[in-house]
Amino acid sequence: MNTNAHKAGLVGAIMLGGFHVVFSVLILLGWAQPLVNFSMWAHMVQSGPAFLPFDAVASLTVIVVAACIGYAVGFILSTVWNKVHGA
Repeated sequence: MNTNAHKAGLVGAIMLGGFHVVFSVLILLGWAQPLVNFSMWAHMVQSGPAFLPFDAVASLTVIVVAACIGYAVGFILSTVWNKVHGA
């Protein structure tokens, strides 16, 4: 089975970048801290992160970097898959 490395990269970029978009919106709305606090409580962990006020430049930076990393990982995994499976 042959995979398209570019499409796999786009899927990785959309997934990883999209996750960071959602989390940035949660921070902007002030909902991130209560959700993380709940998650930490549910996993019986006491030390949790504290979120700073929303910063648009930092948010955009992390979204772009995450999307680039997601693209690279998807592209590399697809290329390795094609090499291993003789496509």
